[in-house]
Amino acid sequence: MLASELHLLFRRRRTWALFAALAAVPVLIGLAVRVSAGPPRGRGPAFLDQVAGNGLFLAVVGLLVSVPLFLPLTVAVVAGDSIAGEASQGTLRYLLTAPVSRAGLLLVKYAVIVVFCAAAVLVLAGAGVLVGLVLFGVQPAVLLSGDTLGLGASYARIALIAAYVAVSLLGLGAIGLFLSTLSDVPVGVMAAIAVLAVAAQIAGSLPQLDWLHPWLFTEHWTGFVDLLRQPVLWDSFVDNSVLQAGYVLVFGALAYGRFATKDVLS
Repeated sequence: MLASELHLLFRRRRTWALFAALAAVPVLIGLAVRVSAGPPRGRGPAFLDQVAGNGLFLAVVGLLVSVPLFLPLTVAVVAGDSIAGEASQGTLRYLLTAPVSRAGLLLVKYAVIVVFCAAAVLVLAGAGVLVGLVLFGVQPAVLLSGDTLGLGASYARIALIAAYVAVSLLGLGAIGLFLSTLSDVPVGVMAAIAVLAVAAQIAGSLPQLDWLHPWLFTEHWTGFVDLLRQPVLWDSFVDNSVLQAGYVLVFGALAYGRFATKDVLS
């Protein structure tokens, strides 16, 4: 069933359209830097002023720009369609006739969401590296700590940042899976997931809600900048992984509780 679901995911035009949209982010940023004299000092996203000197930073900027909105939107599309999409098309009850339990079906659906999160981040980071190489060339990376990494270590550090971002999306994917069990209208679920991601980031920016910040699934989304130091500061990675694991467990349990008792009529 997992192989079948993955095949269905990657043969959809919608999936490749989402990948193309993500890949366009570093392309547009790279072209903007290339045709201009560079951004005014102090303006633009972090690391943008380093792109022209080292194309590797284009991948970092692309990820930094996409984490708040573009990546959550793509995850919302896939997660929101996971169960609600099957129900709206009338195929959910046929899936349940397969020799797999409802818990097993939920695990398969979430595994597909996880694979999509990893693939989306890989496409974005890979496009950033390739476009940066073509437009600006690649040099050993100078980290925030002032240390310089060789090319091999620099590529490994980009891969580590991509892994951090992929982990950051797992909690949102679990929330989306749960919301998808509540409705037969996938578009509404997708919108709800996207709005929730934006609302969590707005709440995280309000000092009046300091008590809530450690519990928001978006709290550590941009903490991957700590990976651009020597030695690597792992605190953000560990805190982010623990937080996302908590959301996966809680909303995975809620999704099972809802789906296991749901009357499937379509």
